[in-house]
Amino acid sequence: MRTHTFLALCAAAALGGCGSQQPAAQHFDGSRGEVKLLTLDPGHFHAALVQMYMYDQVDPTVYVYAPEGEDAAMHLDRIKLYNERTDDPTSWNEQLYTGDDFLQKMISEKRGNVVVLAGNNGKKTGYVKAAVDAGINVLSDKPMAIDSKNFALLESTLDEAAAKGVLVYDIMTERSEINNELQRVLVAIPSLFGEMEKGTPDDPAITKESVHHFFKYVSGQPLTRPEWYFDVEQQGEGIVDVTTHLVDLVQCTVMPEQPIDYASQVEITSARRWATDIPLDKYRLVSGKESYPDFLKKDIVDDTLRVYSNGEINYRLNGVNVRVSVIWKFMAEVGNEGTGDTHYSVVKGSKADVMIRQGAEQGYKPMLYVACKGDDTAAFEKELRAALASIADRYPGLDIEPSGDKEWRIVVPDALVKTHEMRFSSVMKVYLKYLVDGKIPDWELSQMKSKYYTTTAALEAARKAGK
Repeated sequence: MRTHTFLALCAAAALGGCGSQQPAAQHFDGSRGEVKLLTLDPGHFHAALVQMYMYDQVDPTVYVYAPEGEDAAMHLDRIKLYNERTDDPTSWNEQLYTGDDFLQKMISEKRGNVVVLAGNNGKKTGYVKAAVDAGINVLSDKPMAIDSKNFALLESTLDEAAAKGVLVYDIMTERSEINNELQRVLVAIPSLFGEMEKGTPDDPAITKESVHHFFKYVSGQPLTRPEWYFDVEQQGEGIVDVTTHLVDLVQCTVMPEQPIDYASQVEITSARRWATDIPLDKYRLVSGKESYPDFLKKDIVDDTLRVYSNGEINYRLNGVNVRVSVIWKFMAEVGNEGTGDTHYSVVKGSKADVMIRQGAEQGYKPMLYVACKGDDTAAFEKELRAALASIADRYPGLDIEPSGDKEWRIVVPDALVKTHEMRFSSVMKVYLKYLVDGKIPDWELSQMKSKYYTTTAALEAARKAGK
């Protein structure tokens, strides 16, 4: 179905559910069970991870609306695993509706006040629009827009939501990964870090690179990817998908909790994109299907599927030169199949560089390092210890160990580490607080717009450059 036709159906569904009157925004006060979840078309496992734990504020009955098919069945199977686990089992009561009119049904019945979106990204912007028109709050997996046309719709929808008191928020789990969090905190200590460098396009002040795998394990189980996941018209290219997290982390570092005017403070300097080849035997392993579907045949070259899942963006944010890139491999190297996604990051300051590495040397676990740029390493080590002591109330138990002549690794106690799955709970708690506050902070709203402008403008630039 073409995008404009799908968006028209979303708008019609919203109008059918709302009638002629605009619904009033609901007031939340933190009461038990006041948040009633809806799950719409859950094609991605992130939809289930939002429910990995229970929340007093969230009613245990969840209404799922989806087309008939494997996506909904796999979603319910994941929730069932959480309900039946031995350690801290959940008690979700899933109520499933399937049918071609699943979107219209959700809006007309309106059995919930927050809809969770995690699935086909080509449809997601339209789903956000339909929910906002119906007065339903939205908690959405990234990305909420995969091209410039959808970004324009998202931006107007976010403005509409703010005016109506409807809260739209995207799930930025990487903010609460402990190394990302500590990197931002240490960069914000001038006595340790100094001033952030501006860098150049060839030698940026901030570099972030993320490596992912199509075949991976989630909650101890091998992940089966839906077939549409390999279609960039439905999933989005890599440059607008995972890079969303990286751009978000950059924004939080350069302009923490500050509004961003993307028109004047974001400048794309260059962008490129490239494909990952997935031969049929590997496609069968990760999808469970025997052959490529017809909608992927446009992307098959020499009997091999080519997915444009890789991308790099070079840009300036408020004068700081940045490079973010995402790379997708089919699976981790032999012997490291259990390895999760990996991340490399460096932020350069006048006194120190703060880095995250997650390679073989680190056992594929993210680790944080601080490198001294001056000559007096003894004084710097003393300053580093003082910086950690100043944040000990929030991050107890941090220590350091030498990692070269002028570099130290930050030793993070296990108690501060959150797994990928646990970080969804962190986002949910932030969102529940925003519901009680009655609004998304202005800086969050502007940074959402800036984030999706950056990724979609970069995609456009990469395509124009033929890269």
